[in-house]
Order: sequence, then structure tokens, then C-alpha cells
Amino acid sequence: MTREKLEQLLQLGEGIDIEFKTSQFEINKDTFDSICAFLNRKGGHLLLGVNDKGKPQGVMESCIPTMINNLITSANNPVKLTPPFYFSPQVLDYEGRKLIYLYIPESSQVHSAGGRIFDRNGDGDLDITRQSALVTNLYLRKQTTYSENRVYPYFELADCNPELLKRIRILAENRRPGHPWRTMSDEEIIRSAGLRQRDLITGKEGLTLAAALLLGKDATIISALPHHKTDALLRVDNLDRYDDRDDIRTNLIDSFDRLMAFIAKHLPDKFYLEGVQSVSLRDRLFREIVSNLLIHREFANGFPAKLIIERTRVYTENWSRPHGWGLVDPMNFAPFPKNPVIAKFFKEIGRVDELGSGVRNVFKYSPEYVPGAIPELIEGDIFKTIIPLKVEKGETQAVTDSWEDVRRKVRRKFAEKFVENWEGALELIFHDQYISAAGIAEKTGITGRAVQKQLAKMKEAGIIARIGADRGGYWVIQL
Repeated sequence: MTREKLEQLLQLGEGIDIEFKTSQFEINKDTFDSICAFLNRKGGHLLLGVNDKGKPQGVMESCIPTMINNLITSANNPVKLTPPFYFSPQVLDYEGRKLIYLYIPESSQVHSAGGRIFDRNGDGDLDITRQSALVTNLYLRKQTTYSENRVYPYFELADCNPELLKRIRILAENRRPGHPWRTMSDEEIIRSAGLRQRDLITGKEGLTLAAALLLGKDATIISALPHHKTDALLRVDNLDRYDDRDDIRTNLIDSFDRLMAFIAKHLPDKFYLEGVQSVSLRDRLFREIVSNLLIHREFANGFPAKLIIERTRVYTENWSRPHGWGLVDPMNFAPFPKNPVIAKFFKEIGRVDELGSGVRNVFKYSPEYVPGAIPELIEGDIFKTIIPLKVEKGETQAVTDSWEDVRRKVRRKFAEKFVENWEGALELIFHDQYISAAGIAEKTGITGRAVQKQLAKMKEAGIIARIGADRGGYWVIQL
């Protein structure tokens, strides 16, 4: 959450997707009424430490750990919220005050808080528990919007893969020691994950399409969704067909592993430190790409999902239900779960992190995997992801260049066009192509006006270029 976005929410005030709670010392009693209403409607932004008029009053700093713990614990407590839902509170600093921010996505299920069903109405939370027509409409809206909720009355536990159910217990326990799935029965896990529902049109109850895709035997999946498959292709030498292929027609969990194995087979890994820990940079990046390909797609459409490794890029595409069009801007990206039940299941077993983190991580790790590489995420009926594997000279600094290499080359090439104090700004751009002029000013101690002059002169000299808009764009060093 940027300061600009926070100020925009405060200025807009409470509405269909914005709610303020004072919550100075503890969580307001009706907080989960609003969370429930957001889940049932179109999602929204919840700010704790702000009064009804949009004035930030702040949350007592000493109370924040307890409040966040209570939020997370209650969100996973079926007595408080049914079915449970995971979200990640964020602590914000605003003019010397601490605020707690939660982004609540729209859910594909109907939720209740304290045994009551809430829907969002204007800037308030409407209790519709006893209004049967509104409750029925809510269920129908969820079932018709999200294909993952399609109910199969004759699909039962025996059609699930028992070995897979054993495995997900281990994965959940590895992600979070003491995970409740560890001691649950198979049926209890399925209900806890929201994979068994009742069809309000027919009145029949059964496992859902999400259950089949996550836990079903291969024959079960093909019976429920004959067109289901994910194609992994290597096209480096044989461009007309392929050099290697994995035609994947199995559950989403095994699909994830096979796609990651295909990537590991054909793409190199690179040494990378996350803090002080050595991690697989390739896995960090492509984990996000593969997860997005599998869980954020419209399964009702027969368009096959694809992952294609080419000489200069990795390219993916899958059918989607777009909530925007064109290039995804990571600075102004509002995450929207295409299949919330499947996404939540993947989070419980450690395949993804919180909603929206995938886009951020793709933009974070791509330039580390290939220096200067800028990924493209393109939203439309077909969602496309492009990860460059090669950056041509002239687009940015050379892949093997260190800062000292770049510094020497700039001095040699632009010897007669130096800008006063240029090195500090240019070094910051070298290490962070997305840095803003304000960020440069803050880190160098130079006034914003002076930084703008430096940047303008370096652009005029041909040392740097700006790609894209002031917001969401990035810098390149031209050598």
C-alpha cells in the first residue's frame, strides 16, 4: 500500500468497497461483519485506526501485535467466520500514526460471521440472514460467476486420489507446523477447504469442480472436464513443432510439480542471496509463473493453458476472466482471485503466498534472473506472461556489467557531457530501475528539483532513457 493509494482511500471515504474502523486499542466488534460483507460482495479495503469521517486517529502501537494475531486467528476460526478465509494485515505509518490495512478479496463462496450472513450495501454491512430471497441470490451469483464451484452430485470421496490427500497433509504441515489438516479426516479437509457445496438450483450436494481439479484421480478429472490440460513446450531449435514436450492432464498439485521439473530441465539456475540465505532464483521466479498459470484461469473454457520456453523468452497463456485490459502495472495492481477456493488451497500447502504477491515477485525476481529483463503481464480474455531470457545491448546495461563497469563506460562514452553529481543518481538507477525521482532525492540528500535537473540532463545526453510513464515506468542505462 503506497502513501498515494492510502490518501486516495481516505479522500474517497466509506463506500461499497471502503470501510473505516477506529480500533485504537482493540478490534471493533463489528469488524468481521465488514470482512464477511466484503467477501460476499466485490471485496474491499478495510482500515483500522481511522474514524467514520476518514480522519486517521491511529492504533496504539503496543496493541498492534495482539490485534493482528486476533485478526488472523479469528479469520481461521469457523465460529467467527465460516468458511474461514486467510488474509494478511499490513501495518502502515501515516503522519506519525500507525494504521492496520487489510485488502479483502471477493470470495467465490458465501461467508457468515458469527452465524449471520452479511452483504455490502452502500457504506454499510447488511444482515441478510433472514431474507431468504437475498441469500438465494447471493448463492446463485457465486455459483454462476465461479466455475470452480460447479457441484457434481455423484462425485464422492472415493473418486479422489488417497495418496494425494496424504501428501497435502505433509505439505500443509511443512508450511505451518501444527496445521489443523494434519489431524483431520479426508472428509473434514474437503469441507474445511470449501470443496463440498450444495447446488441451490437442484438442491443436491456434492464435491465441486475445484475438488476434482485439486484432489481427483486423473479419470475423475477428465470425466468432469474433458478438455483439461496444460501444455509445456521447449522451442529452441525446432520452431515449427517443439524440441521437448510434457502434455499434462492431471491434478493441479502434480501439474505444478511437473511444470517446475520441466523448467528445471531446460533453464539454468543462478546463485542468489535472499538476505543471508542462498535460494534458487529460478524457483523463486517460476514458482510464481506456474502458480498463476494453474490457479488463475477459467477452467470452463476449452482453451489449453501453455508454458513455452523459447530461446529469448518464457511465454505463458491461459484463458481468463479479465478485470482489466492490457499491461499489468505492478505499482497500481489490484489483485483479484479468479478461483479463490483453489488459490486458498494452494496457499495452505505452500505453493503461493498472499494474494497479489505473485505479481510483485515476478517484477522483483525477473531483473535478478536476467539483469535488465522487464517482464510483461498482459490481461485480457487470454492472460499472457512474458519473461525475457535475453536483453539486447542498448536496451539496458550489459548482463555481465557491474556498477564499476557501467561507471567506467559512462565516463569514457560521455566524457564531455557530465552532469554535476551524476554518479549517485545513476548508481541508484543501476541497482533499481524502478526508483522514482523522489526516491533518488531521499537516498542522495539532494533536493527533488536538483534531481529532476540531473535526470533531464542525463536523458538529454543520452546516458539514460525512461521507458513507460512516470508512474509504472522504469529507467534504462544506454551503453
